[in-house]
Amino acid sequence: MTGEASGEERHPTSMDGWEDRAQNWIRWARTPNFDAYWLYRDAFFAEVVPAPGRATLEVGCGEGRVARDLAARGHLVTAVEPSPSLLQAARAADPVSKYVMACAEQLPFPDGSFDLVVAYNSLMDVDDMPLAVAETARVLAPKGRLAVCVTHPLSDAGDFVGLEEDAPFQIAGSYLGRRRFSGHFERAGLAMDFDGWAFDLDSYSRALEACGLGIERMREPAPSGDRLPRRNRIPNFLMFRACRLSA
Repeated sequence: MTGEASGEERHPTSMDGWEDRAQNWIRWARTPNFDAYWLYRDAFFAEVVPAPGRATLEVGCGEGRVARDLAARGHLVTAVEPSPSLLQAARAADPVSKYVMACAEQLPFPDGSFDLVVAYNSLMDVDDMPLAVAETARVLAPKGRLAVCVTHPLSDAGDFVGLEEDAPFQIAGSYLGRRRFSGHFERAGLAMDFDGWAFDLDSYSRALEACGLGIERMREPAPSGDRLPRRNRIPNFLMFRACRLSA
């Protein structure tokens, strides 16, 4: 996991949230063009997120930048977040959308409430990823869609050996299974601690299958611009859209 893009893009959605680092995350996330979100969000909205429908849910909204981008594109947004400080910041920046304190593993909505659920870099931070996926499936309408971005399982498994553009990429441990991630990153006077889980693709696929969802579109986007040239060699994010499998 690298500090240049992967770690700095994790959003808080565990049972505890990131309340202990909320103010650091607000400064980090709201610094324009600072982290990897600005290099990858266009691909997510253009390639994965469907057109606005009657109701969109974002799971793990943090300070709200993804929810605000969804609202700017015409979505009627409800967002959940377990950190009180982050939820307050998100609500203050977007008084139109609805913000609810909740964790991904226990969504406080009836079955079939939304025709789109968005989980942008949050599934790898929940305590129980399969349960969180099952909850998104539960609140999806029969023809609804789940739009997901996660740090790429390959990128999560290793790192570049050196800072050169042609530095080799090395997997030091194992790609397979669930692995703990934690890291401290500092840049341009800002600092942030990140922790969460790294999963292989098999884990995500099985979580979807267990609740009757299947992947209908998958992307491994390159960063926009040339700020992270090495990331044209190894995908940093995995984006996919899932729907309910036919009976």
